[in-house]
Amino acid sequence: MAACICSAALTDDANAQSAGSITLSTGWLHIAPQGDASPLTVQSIGGVTVNQQLPGSGAHPTSSDTVGITTEYYVTDNIGVAMLFGLPLKVNLVGDGTLQKYGNLGSTKPMPPAIELRYHLFSAASKFRPFVGLGVNYTWFTQVRISNSQFVTDSLGPGGSAHAELSSSWNPVFEIGANYAFTNHWSVGASIGYIPVKTHLTLYGQTATGTQVVSKSTLRLNPLNVFVNVAYTF
Repeated sequence: MAACICSAALTDDANAQSAGSITLSTGWLHIAPQGDASPLTVQSIGGVTVNQQLPGSGAHPTSSDTVGITTEYYVTDNIGVAMLFGLPLKVNLVGDGTLQKYGNLGSTKPMPPAIELRYHLFSAASKFRPFVGLGVNYTWFTQVRISNSQFVTDSLGPGGSAHAELSSSWNPVFEIGANYAFTNHWSVGASIGYIPVKTHLTLYGQTATGTQVVSKSTLRLNPLNVFVNVAYTF
């Protein structure tokens, strides 16, 4: 009897996610980086190669919240192609080890759109439909800023200045989630995604006398993304 009841609940005619339909979702997107930065290495001073690592230096990115947007086209009743976006978000880089005393070193605004192939369990008429997704992401970074003046002064001396760049990269996307359709068109959903993002930080410094100092570090973001949303299916 319990099995019959559960089966009836799952097959109640929601008719929300079938071949040819398009779903638009929006909601809260929480991005929680799991990685950190390798020790800072001074690559060159005044054009002369140095390659000197600063032992104990490190940093980690902070979590962030934004509005997520996903659109999905159902190729079949069970297979969909989804595009994942998010409104611009700000990520801070906080010092660790010998750099911990500086706190927030700088910030950036990553842009991480992704395309994903999803497989949805159960039939198109089911209200509750878990899914798994696999895709690819391209991440680039805007407004990369070194904002801690004390860090710049201690590194380059009084009157020094610095700016930074972060490399872009292609990355795989892994996601699991579920949707629940409570009308023919409206549904709610939740998902957890993981993107193993690695970027190379290049720090360009200049002393008050004009000497150029170039330093590098590898930053692993590896964010876990939690997306809670409401969706409309056309």
